[in-house]
Amino acid sequence: MLRAERTSVWRRDYEFTLDGAPVSTFSSHWWRSGGQIQVEGREYRIGSTVWGRTYTMTDSAGTVVATAERAGRKHWTVTADGRSYCFRRASVWSSEQHLVEGDRTAGTIRKSSWWRGGAEATLPGLSLPAQLFVVAVVLSVWEQQNAAAASSGGG
Repeated sequence: MLRAERTSVWRRDYEFTLDGAPVSTFSSHWWRSGGQIQVEGREYRIGSTVWGRTYTMTDSAGTVVATAERAGRKHWTVTADGRSYCFRRASVWSSEQHLVEGDRTAGTIRKSSWWRGGAEATLPGLSLPAQLFVVAVVLSVWEQQNAAAASSGGG
């Protein structure tokens, strides 16, 4: 299982572990969606469009290696490793995301902690960089949703 845990309540940095072994870090930008991720000795940049619905992961040469379309919507897709993967939100009341193949759920991404904001994912068939990208996108979407909810709480 891939886990992302915040390194601090006050920062938007995450440590990724795969079956308990550290594999990467993700430093999320606080002023916009996306951030930096390191995996297997390589550094990638994750960025999004202004409205945060399309995300890309680029390598150090600027080559796009993965794309997520319609992130945060009920149905969204990721293109990576020459394949397209379909995701859907479990329900309107849930933040859990499902990797779907045909009519079946092949994998999941769910919050591991409401307080710290981490995630747990099982994404069979995706390469490690693609899995990290998908989880980083979901974490970014959750951060956007939390910020929107906090700012609309008004009073």
